[in-house]
Amino acid sequence: MAYCHELNIVHRDIKPENVLIDKECDNCLKIIDFGTSVINNDKKVLTQTHGTSYYIAPEVLNNKYNEKCDVWSIGVMLFILLSGKPPFDGACDNEITDKV
Repeated sequence: MAYCHELNIVHRDIKPENVLIDKECDNCLKIIDFGTSVINNDKKVLTQTHGTSYYIAPEVLNNKYNEKCDVWSIGVMLFILLSGKPPFDGACDNEITDKV
């Protein structure tokens, strides 16, 4: 009997630049750039701030988060796709993260 080892990967920088469409694989979506990612199999609370201002989750800014921060980033991407503008905008990174 084969056992599958489940990995709990937290990407921490999901944004359009890190999502590719592979046309040779029936238009599969592929996530790239795992430079800030971490494997969190112990389900520990993560505390290091990583990410891009428009897509960063509030929990990351509060230094208390888990893999669900990636779901927030995907939601922001969908918001931008549907509305044509980011949900939180500003002239600089500090203004954007203050609104988040």
